[in-house]
Amino acid sequence: MVGSAARELLLVIAVAAVGLLLATAVTFAPWPVTPGGSAPSGLVELHRPAPTDRADSASG
Repeated sequence: MVGSAARELLLVIAVAAVGLLLATAVTFAPWPVTPGGSAPSGLVELHRPAPTDRADSASG
């Protein structure tokens, strides 16, 4: 009985490890470029909006 539970636990851990490896491979794989299609996705850079000089417009 204990051997069966340990074997099942090892199987669950092995399947989880394979899933993590596949997810990592897909994450870092290059996007395929299709001619005539949209541009491939890339990382998004986050920037703070440019400051404006309209501070008194909220009180008006």
